[in-house]
Amino acid sequence: MDSQPPLFRLDASAGDLHGENRRLRAIGPAVRVRLPGGVPAWVLTRHQLLQELLADPRTAKDPAHWSALRAGEVPEGWPLIGMVTNRGMTTADGEEHRRLRDLVAQAFTARRVTAMRPRVEAITRSLLDALAGGGTGPVDLRRHFAYPLPMAVIGDLLGVPDERFDDFRNLSASLTSSVTPPEETLTTQQRLHALLADLVADRRKRPGEDLTSQLIAARDDGDRLSEPELIGTLVLVLVAGHGTTLNLITNATAALLTHPEQRAAVTTGQRPWDAVVEETLRWDPPVAHFPLRYALDDIPVGNVVIPRGEAILASYAAAGRDPDRFGPDAAEFDTARPRPTHLSFGHGPHYCLGAALARLEAGIALPGLFGRFPDMELAVPRAELVPLPSFVSNSVQALPVTLYGG
Repeated sequence: MDSQPPLFRLDASAGDLHGENRRLRAIGPAVRVRLPGGVPAWVLTRHQLLQELLADPRTAKDPAHWSALRAGEVPEGWPLIGMVTNRGMTTADGEEHRRLRDLVAQAFTARRVTAMRPRVEAITRSLLDALAGGGTGPVDLRRHFAYPLPMAVIGDLLGVPDERFDDFRNLSASLTSSVTPPEETLTTQQRLHALLADLVADRRKRPGEDLTSQLIAARDDGDRLSEPELIGTLVLVLVAGHGTTLNLITNATAALLTHPEQRAAVTTGQRPWDAVVEETLRWDPPVAHFPLRYALDDIPVGNVVIPRGEAILASYAAAGRDPDRFGPDAAEFDTARPRPTHLSFGHGPHYCLGAALARLEAGIALPGLFGRFPDMELAVPRAELVPLPSFVSNSVQALPVTLYGG
């Protein structure tokens, strides 16, 4: 078996994400790729294989297992270094992972998520009222609807002051970008950690019912959480807690605006809104390639071997359109598709804690938006929507629409 095939250069700007994934699937189930800075990694392109790997004990999330990082082969200021070295549950394994996850899980129980519904509904109504009063010209739905809803929800959860929302949004976008310059990468990490340190200091003085206060209590009342783990956990909850839902609402809205028959089916009640949410998660997931896992042993995959110590991207976008799993029409957006068992919130011990909250927010936002503005349409051709410059965060930079009425 050939353990070191040629490297496929992954487009850092994600200019043609789904076309690139189609080419990767054609190469094979596991493809060795080159990330920005010449960093090698592997992409798994098939649903079944990725599902198995996400629960495979031969892989780990702790970057201490990454041979390229240990050898100094990851350039200083590498765009995604903040994500893959952040001290939190997404970079921890085993008992350490369970300890960190349990501290956050209390905020995302089924009962607490259900209790958030009235607040999500109120924020949605307020945002729709603001859109209706904003005039008749085109409006960027990503900026003025899909972003402020999850940001307000996660801000409530963490106790983030409203005036800090835009700072956190901009820093989160920089953190997940694949094309961030090295100097900006370092500055982003410093500013984000400084803002969260300020939040922690404030919550220490004025503790509340928010998750930040609860994590501080775990930090200060014992040895369950170190200071770096406290900040790292807040980074994770903040970035994932609003970014995933922001992209989900944006991508679902764009999908319906460009598939009129699907839009008609849900707005007339022929199909449920949760079918839109789940099909969007499969077809155009909020996270394209999640970094990183590391092979703890040589792992044979088809006719190649992923060597011990090499990095692996969880390619949700490639797996979501895998024809072996979803049939020959896998590349089509179809809300009538039997409920897809997609992997877009992960699988196994690292399954996304916020999945239920993201579904709740999207399940309220989408029918509210299309119910309030039934004649809404894109203000530009679909081809003019510009992708986010990231192979991690999958969406468009702006979603300009003409609302009509409301």
